[in-house]
Amino acid sequence: MDPWKTAPFELGHGDDACLLLHGFTGSPWDIRPLGEALAARGLHVKAPRLPGHGTTPEALLEVSHRHWQESAQEALYSLRGYRNVFVAGLSMGALLGLHLAARQPELVRGLVLIAPAARFKGPTMALLKRLRHTGLLERVKPWVHKTGTDLSDPVALAEAPILSAFPSARLNDLWTLQAQAVENAPLVRCPTLVVVAEQDHVVDPEGGRWLASQLTQSPDVRVLSLHEGYHIIPRDKGGPRMAAEVGDFLEPLREWGIEARAVH
Repeated sequence: MDPWKTAPFELGHGDDACLLLHGFTGSPWDIRPLGEALAARGLHVKAPRLPGHGTTPEALLEVSHRHWQESAQEALYSLRGYRNVFVAGLSMGALLGLHLAARQPELVRGLVLIAPAARFKGPTMALLKRLRHTGLLERVKPWVHKTGTDLSDPVALAEAPILSAFPSARLNDLWTLQAQAVENAPLVRCPTLVVVAEQDHVVDPEGGRWLASQLTQSPDVRVLSLHEGYHIIPRDKGGPRMAAEVGDFLEPLREWGIEARAVH
């Protein structure tokens, strides 16, 4: 993978900040267009590269979901000096963001879950999940090879940095994060926007809608359904609309923060 493309980034200046979290086997490249759009609206944007990602397949041998959660937590803590802090995550990054909002409610003012990996699509993943505790997958197929990523835009697809393979053992970490999301959803107390792509080939958009229904303590839950583009929404055909909707969703939350502080 091209280290320049997959590098972490920080963009923009302002009193409010947004933490962006990429997905499994992805990199900050996947979410950069959203970061650029939010920076243009006056937010400071931070997108870390999660441990084991954006370099070589072998790097994922040395990490687990705990490393990803710790990295996300550290990035959130680094933004504590901002007036309002928001979190937006793509796919697995959405599950990590959900964890942050549930466990650190005093830090997360608003949450955006983009194509959340609540449920994977297709019978193969369902079968593998049922076999997860047998160790069979790791013995029979220790590596899962990739030839592409889920983008409908041919230009974005041609430019995408693609990790050629990943250890099948890391699927267990994804399933662990899914289980944690079920526990975390009712603990989220900030406004939340859930974005799903109806043509997603990786995660089931119904899983995103189901996850939205579990946010029972959130004061405002919205679902944005996109009919253009596939799983990597920020880089795909529906990306510009999504970026505009995310900015519009966060805008009144930023204003509320100003008013609340003026009262005190």
